[in-house]
Amino acid sequence: MVLDLRGLSDVTDHFVICHGTSDRHVLAITENIEGWLRRELDLRPAHVEGRRQGDWVLLDFIDFVVHVFTSERRDFYRLERLWGDAPKSEFHSEAPGSPKETGPPDTAGP
Repeated sequence: MVLDLRGLSDVTDHFVICHGTSDRHVLAITENIEGWLRRELDLRPAHVEGRRQGDWVLLDFIDFVVHVFTSERRDFYRLERLWGDAPKSEFHSEAPGSPKETGPPDTAGP
């Protein structure tokens, strides 16, 4: 889920919210997000929190913040409800490494 916080928050423009099934899954998702953004866009988080516990990892890229929760923590904190006024969009992706996963669309043209 992506929350558009422009006009609602001075801290960041977007929250990206997702969850895994366990602490290890949360850490794997986090590592994949960081790796992809580093490789493809040369982005590195300005700040990371929660990696030691693994039930909620926050990756702060300034313009957007990625929250990766366990499903229990996501249900408990319910950021989507807390930021209920924010426009929301959901996205679904195939499993990492599948032929359909290409990342964000290339807008550079042919």
